[in-house]
Amino acid sequence: MLPIPAIDLKDGQCVRLKQGRMQDATVFSDDPVEMAAHWVAQGATRLHLVDLNGAFAGSPRNADVVRAIAARFPDLPLQIGGGIRDEETAKHYWDLGVRYCIIGSKAASDPQAVADLADRYPGKIILGLDAKDGFVATDGWASVSSLKATDLAQQFSRETIAAIIYTDIAKDGMMGGVNLEQTTHLASTTDIPVIASGGVSSLSDIAALRDAEPAVAGVIVGRAIYDGAFTLAQAYETAGINA
Repeated sequence: MLPIPAIDLKDGQCVRLKQGRMQDATVFSDDPVEMAAHWVAQGATRLHLVDLNGAFAGSPRNADVVRAIAARFPDLPLQIGGGIRDEETAKHYWDLGVRYCIIGSKAASDPQAVADLADRYPGKIILGLDAKDGFVATDGWASVSSLKATDLAQQFSRETIAAIIYTDIAKDGMMGGVNLEQTTHLASTTDIPVIASGGVSSLSDIAALRDAEPAVAGVIVGRAIYDGAFTLAQAYETAGINA
């Protein structure tokens, strides 16, 4: 299982939100590129980037920062989400050197369009499933649909979708522990690798995900490593990875 440091972008800064609330942001750095360099120096083998402004606006708003990070670390796998709702936007990020585009809201509103895009670009799209009480949330979590995350996941194929990032909104940024039950339930309903997100607060959360059945492929780590609850190296060690 791979721990993946998160860099959430808002107005060109590196921030962390609580439960996706833009008005509840903590700024951790005015220089996201240097923050990326910090995590790379700590051993990061992949970075998770989120354009928070883009998630609400429906189109990229921090692409210049993403471009700078990709240029600084051309061999580092990057995954980016937030406002990616068409092929043009996805191709723009891939052309910048981003490895994976995370698509969430568009997958909920038009799953066939995203499935068709994944057919054209197999292995380059990650499905972003953000859920509250098991139901998919969209538009920067501003809206909660009547669609179950498990039902949406079953509309996509491992042959073309690289992974699913499952985020429990109630847990995100709250340092209250992961929703292991919902995460493993989703993993049991699909053969697409599942990456957990939201609520990681201690190494015990990493250990629980490491030992989960069915297996979880990765975990996004954010506020915990920014606040110093544990180091990225400790996360790797706990996950069973030699960084």
